[in-house]
Amino acid sequence: MRLLVIEDEERLAASLRRGLTAVGYTVDVAHDGVTGLHLAREHRYGAILLDLMLPGLNGYQVCSRLRAERIEVPVMMLTAKNGEYDEAEGLDTGADDYLAKPFSYVVLEARLRALLRRGGSRVPTLLECGDLWLDPARRACGRGESVIALTPKEFAVLQTLMRRMDEVVPKLDILDEVWSADFTGDPNIVQVYISAVRRKVDLPFGRKTVETVRGGGYRVSGFAGA
Repeated sequence: MRLLVIEDEERLAASLRRGLTAVGYTVDVAHDGVTGLHLAREHRYGAILLDLMLPGLNGYQVCSRLRAERIEVPVMMLTAKNGEYDEAEGLDTGADDYLAKPFSYVVLEARLRALLRRGGSRVPTLLECGDLWLDPARRACGRGESVIALTPKEFAVLQTLMRRMDEVVPKLDILDEVWSADFTGDPNIVQVYISAVRRKVDLPFGRKTVETVRGGGYRVSGFAGA
């Protein structure tokens, strides 16, 4: 799952990126409200961690504009300000949760998991294609009653495809979604992970759900059979 951290304290932003990446998330970072709002408009995020006191546009303004544009991504506000009125204002502008600094990373991660679980219509609780299912909140995958163990990157690749069911997803879109926009490695890494996903979710079950579309990209198809 891809997250956006909008935080002007560069050391804190880098720390959040390292910690969240270590547990399997793909993390983009913006250090001001204008850049953060632009990224939130351009990409599909599972959640946004949004600082309140930002240059350019503050957290209230960013969140308010997202909601006005019907961008219903779950938002957790992070702020050094503390008090009932600050929290109430954040929630009134459309934030889903509010965490005061300094905070424990363990608490942040737990609150983030809870935010993703209760995201309701904002974050699908279950992605399904036939008997193949993917649960983003629990980071679980399976076919029917069989649970399939995926690495964090395999999970993210499959999630990207299943969110765009029956749509051809270009390789560059997968790179951008799973490895972030500043990836500078070999783009053929996508093919490596597609093959790994197929070996786990298709081959043992005699299925061909993950398709290669020549010249186009990859697709998870609900109509593919054995």
